[in-house]
Amino acid sequence: MEDLSWEVRDSEVAYACPGFDVIHEDVRLPDGTETDFDYLSEPPAVVLVPFTEDGDLVVIEEWRQAVERVNRGLPAGGTESADVDLETAARRELAEETGYEAGSLERLVSVEPANGFANSVHHYFVARDCTPTAEQDLDHDETIRVDTTTVDAMRESIREDDVSDGRTVLGLLAYQFFS
Repeated sequence: MEDLSWEVRDSEVAYACPGFDVIHEDVRLPDGTETDFDYLSEPPAVVLVPFTEDGDLVVIEEWRQAVERVNRGLPAGGTESADVDLETAARRELAEETGYEAGSLERLVSVEPANGFANSVHHYFVARDCTPTAEQDLDHDETIRVDTTTVDAMRESIREDDVSDGRTVLGLLAYQFFS
């Protein structure tokens, strides 16, 4: 079987900002062709499918500048150097974005959502018995409102194109498929 891997001949950070870098690589393809390739590099992220003790789904509404609208979806965020593991990151993100703490966490699935142009990996967790215990602790560039709803209502919102966030759609599909 032919080797499909590319040889990286040179690599540099073409652009850096808080949250991600753009990497530029000079590569050689298996057939000997030399070309370049750029991709987005970011730390692993966690996405939560959080349920209250009553079974309601905790969701957020967040301004998304790239699409210039409020996005309704699941709490999520990147891992940080102080996170000792993914569960720690998931608990931190849930508390920071929603003010809720999870009674328990269960790993759901990990995916590479855009591996044609990014090295992103999203780790999904189901959080159960979530209770509001604190105030949000948002990053300087986050504007988030917290709400609760049902899985059925979110499914209907997705069907009606009121929710189009990829992490949310995938998280709820994975929850329904694997739970």
